[in-house]
Amino acid sequence: MRAISAFRRLAALGTAITLAVALAACGSNDSPDSAGPDLGLLQPGTLRIGTLTDAPPNVYVKDGKFTGFDNDLITAVAAKLNLKPEFVGTDFSALLAQVNGGQYDLGSSSITITEARKKTVAFSNGYDFGYLGLNTTKDSGITAFDQLAGKRVVVVQGTVQDDYATQKELDPVRVPNYNAALGQLKAGTADAWVSPAEIGEKMAKEQGGGTVILAAKELSDAPMAYAVAKSNDKLREAVDKALDEVIADGTWTKLVEQYYPGRAVPANFKPGSGEAKFTAPKASGTPAG
Repeated sequence: MRAISAFRRLAALGTAITLAVALAACGSNDSPDSAGPDLGLLQPGTLRIGTLTDAPPNVYVKDGKFTGFDNDLITAVAAKLNLKPEFVGTDFSALLAQVNGGQYDLGSSSITITEARKKTVAFSNGYDFGYLGLNTTKDSGITAFDQLAGKRVVVVQGTVQDDYATQKELDPVRVPNYNAALGQLKAGTADAWVSPAEIGEKMAKEQGGGTVILAAKELSDAPMAYAVAKSNDKLREAVDKALDEVIADGTWTKLVEQYYPGRAVPANFKPGSGEAKFTAPKASGTPAG
């Protein structure tokens, strides 16, 4: 009898072990490690993201952590995909080439979609809109974009603000990052900085030393999106699907209200695919047309 009981215990133990292994195998399809290879990631289970460190409220580092509207949104998207986000700081002028060259899985930096940029990378669906900003100093006398001719204008290299200044034949001074642009205004070595308006306004208030202001802004025509390698359609499609999910569950609206309190959403702008239902963020102004 004792031998039979011992045998039964061993058999039960073996069954339990077999069941545990089977359950683990079934569950492995939901683990980060198994999600990665299907999306062509550099490292299975990890979404490696190239971003900036100095562009609040969109993308920046606070208390040693990458944050901002764009980065918090892509973190929520990564969670939907069961991936761990890994942020790496870089300069904007190099970001798109680095994404398409395989250094990063994705680029996050309020990247405006343009035809020229489509030659280098592919884009997710748009998740935000933006404004061109005109930063200057209180005593410059500059109040509008049409007053920039003949002025020393600074831009961050490779941005749509660089494109704007070039198209307007302003012969801009190009710098690698936003801190350098702000520094030129504060030092008096530039008359104006054509900026992403949200970034320019926040940096003027927080780091402008009381002399730098946002004098004007105008709505950009194209939306902002995440950049992915042109060869990785699977990742782009997965990001688009997850982006619609975080729009539908209220995350997008919550982040807009957190990072852009009171900002009105243009009447013709719909985030993501345009099919996801969302609650319009609370706004203190009239939506731009």
